[in-house]
Amino acid sequence: MIFHIICKFGAWLFYRFNFITMNYISDHKSDNRLREELKRIINSSMGRDHADRLVDIIRNHPEWHNELIDIYLANEEPFSRRIVWAIDLYSIEDPGLIQAYLEKIAGLLPVFHHDALRRHSLNILSRYPIPPSCLGNLISICFEWLLSPHHPAAVKGYCMDILYTASIIEPELRKELADCIEYRLNEETPGFKARGLKILNKLSKLETAE
Repeated sequence: MIFHIICKFGAWLFYRFNFITMNYISDHKSDNRLREELKRIINSSMGRDHADRLVDIIRNHPEWHNELIDIYLANEEPFSRRIVWAIDLYSIEDPGLIQAYLEKIAGLLPVFHHDALRRHSLNILSRYPIPPSCLGNLISICFEWLLSPHHPAAVKGYCMDILYTASIIEPELRKELADCIEYRLNEETPGFKARGLKILNKLSKLETAE
């Protein structure tokens, strides 16, 4: 218990020091210096506790939002992968954070190489109306990843969510989506199966309603 308290206090001191340092830098130094300091903090730890602390930084420093989003979209390992988790979490609280970047995120999906970067990016996109300008490309990517045996179930789950949303706009997608889910059901994880069956049920209700 004492060790746990000491660790928590040490983590608090570390982030408190970084907040003070970052406030000074943002007031006195160049954008490049700010970016490097943000990257250092992003890379200082990992895991959910660290993601939550990064969410606090995003929440308390709106003046750094553009720089943090630029780090995410730079597709630079490991910084992009680590900050996108915090951006994903905070954008639930403040959807406006990432609204202007949806088309760019959709366009970058093919070049994101890490599964965590793909997963969080798809999760972000799944919560917003799909921009018409990127609808076609996003549909193609999601179908490709859904059918691939090489992508993890979580990535495929968000692909199903996005494709379901797209099928509301483009009804002709419904049969193709249902066929793809049924094709993969016996090859995937229990989580995929549960999610896939829910989507199939929702697709059936859409067809019945019409």
